[in-house]
Amino acid sequence: MKSRRLLVVLTSLALLLSATASSTFAATLTSVGTQKIQTVKKLGTTRIVGTAAKPVAADPLHGEARPDPDESQEELEKLIHGSLSAARVPSSHVPRPAVLPVVSATSTFHLGGLNHFDQRFAGTGAYTNTQFSLEPPDQALCVGNGYVVESVNTVIRVRNSSGSILGGGAMPLNQFFGLAPEIIRATPLVFGDFTSDPKCYYDDATDRWFVTLLQISVDPPTGNFLRHSKVLIAVSTSGDPTGTFNRFSIDTTNDGSGGTPNHSGCPCFGDQPLIGADANGFYVTTNEFPIFTAGFHGAMVYAMSKAALVLGTLGTVVSIHEPTLAEGQAYSLQPATTPPGARFATANGGTEYFLSALEFTGGLDNRIALWSLTNTSSLASTSPTIRMQLKVVDSEVYGAPPAMIQKDGLTPLRDLIKSPLAPAALGIKSTTESLPLLNSNDDRMNQAVYVAGKVWGALNTVVKSPTGASRTAIAWFAVTPAFSGSTLGGAVSAQGYIAIQNNNVAFPAIAANAAGSKVIVGFSLVGPDYFPSAAYATLSPAASNVKIVSAGAGPADGFTGYPSEDPGNGGVERWGDYSAAATDESGNLWFATESINQACSLNTFLGSNFTCGNTRTILANWGTTIAKVAP
Repeated sequence: MKSRRLLVVLTSLALLLSATASSTFAATLTSVGTQKIQTVKKLGTTRIVGTAAKPVAADPLHGEARPDPDESQEELEKLIHGSLSAARVPSSHVPRPAVLPVVSATSTFHLGGLNHFDQRFAGTGAYTNTQFSLEPPDQALCVGNGYVVESVNTVIRVRNSSGSILGGGAMPLNQFFGLAPEIIRATPLVFGDFTSDPKCYYDDATDRWFVTLLQISVDPPTGNFLRHSKVLIAVSTSGDPTGTFNRFSIDTTNDGSGGTPNHSGCPCFGDQPLIGADANGFYVTTNEFPIFTAGFHGAMVYAMSKAALVLGTLGTVVSIHEPTLAEGQAYSLQPATTPPGARFATANGGTEYFLSALEFTGGLDNRIALWSLTNTSSLASTSPTIRMQLKVVDSEVYGAPPAMIQKDGLTPLRDLIKSPLAPAALGIKSTTESLPLLNSNDDRMNQAVYVAGKVWGALNTVVKSPTGASRTAIAWFAVTPAFSGSTLGGAVSAQGYIAIQNNNVAFPAIAANAAGSKVIVGFSLVGPDYFPSAAYATLSPAASNVKIVSAGAGPADGFTGYPSEDPGNGGVERWGDYSAAATDESGNLWFATESINQACSLNTFLGSNFTCGNTRTILANWGTTIAKVAP
């Protein structure tokens, strides 16, 4: 077992995709990758039933922060950026886009979403006080039928569309999925299932809610990882997310056991499950990493019948493993969703589209990948015949983004670390810490949307200001697929950058109306002039400014940003790892993203059991913002 650190959630970076050729297509047409039929386990039913979080005296020395299952972000980038060729674009060609003005949009409907206090102190019964302190949140959001479901690492909560909390409050995802609590703070400690990377989706066509989660089994006495991993899926039995859900699991160990593919170097886990859907199927893609050794195996794609999931009868999935591309292994392949009222792609027996970035070197590139999975209507049969294709398309330049500077302000954890109270409160020597930078991670593709014949996506990228300073911005793309018979083609039909003067925007999530005439991208905004804030920009019609819907109240002040608390990150606090966006049946465009919604002094921190009025914990102060943009 490799060394274990005080990180909280693994970022995913690398992916590949495939399927065997369909018998319904000409024999001369080939499909990339290898395919296998796998068994799915049905695990019974569950409900989202939580409670209002209540503070419990936290002991940072007693199982407060959990270990990370794999390498640091920098080490992961080395694994994934094992390029087979030099950078495609010279380093001198960093984009220098025009900057957009920043304006206030506080009249836009918005509210504070789940925060670290909710996450840490969620849980009832046997799950009371069993949550780790986690960074970053990994935002999930789905909306429809008058409801809003929000989830982060590692809790879930339901609201109505007016913002009122339903079902009691936040519920631990381990409790929702019927797993062991994350940690039982007894003597000795007892460790439960490792879970991470939640996603959710409301399917208007079937009036059902889908929730997914990564799971790795652990040894209860030690917390060491064991030889087994899964993707967990929950699907509601009605259009009411406060009702019952059927639970399923897909084995992602991939060492040949349990009917899984036999991949060299496994047992493995499927990092950051990404989800999408078309008329026929529900799709999960993962990045495959070994559990016990360093390495990266590329992408796994899991395609399954949406109708069988809805009926609670799903018994098998098609698992697809991709080969290496010419330059390296593709990463973070994003399956598309389609907004309510829009048409799904129906070409070639039903088509699901995916987007991925193609930057393999840690430098710059000017291509992205469009993928298609065709004949998805066959997923309803006992012998699906689906086919994956890839089209590399030229794009604007993008590349690995830098860490982000944030505006200084009240940081009571940093003050506590410096104070004489640090040994007793935190178990560390008193020391002076700098204000953390925020991690913008990488240039993987973020959430994808298919609407009106285009696939939209966006990613973090490095840009330069007129003075030459590097900062993080967003590159966005609209790709128009085009089939010649059964052969995939396509090109970028629109693209651009979201960049602001001397500050950063990061972790984009796109939402579109049914006509594709209004498309927005939500994100975090932060820099020397701004505390971490929630903002958005319009992509269609063309962007004219960046709108802040919830201005940050203070700087991020979390344990992963302080080397004395988490030396593995070098003073760069975890942020993101992703935002989320969705569209409701009325055409409202929703997004949720990480932000800092509170600030307090050291005195208030100390006098409130480190919660500052139940807005943070001793180790972190992240929050989230949910916003609704009218059609």
